[in-house]
Amino acid sequence: MRIEVVVVKECPNEQLAVGRLRQALEASGLHEADVVTRVVTDQAEAERIDFTGCPSILINGDDPFAEAGRGQGVTCRLYRTPEGLDGAPSISQLQQALATASHDS
Repeated sequence: MRIEVVVVKECPNEQLAVGRLRQALEASGLHEADVVTRVVTDQAEAERIDFTGCPSILINGDDPFAEAGRGQGVTCRLYRTPEGLDGAPSISQLQQALATASHDS
């Protein structure tokens, strides 16, 4: 499983997203999964890679939290979680995304 956290420089939610992702991986028994962080530097790159905001979590190249109609850009991103809007998906949402990706592989 390939996991990439895509951010912009000095993203205020990068550590929150990475921390929750690591907790979800641990809880899912995916201890060996490699998590890579990628920094998007400009609008052209954001458009080229279909980046819809920071932080974005890609699992095997797919964004399991993509929302239709959301434009690309070097911007912050909010997630709809059971607790309300947040700067990263919840641990349970990440576990579900990891389970779906594992099943689809």
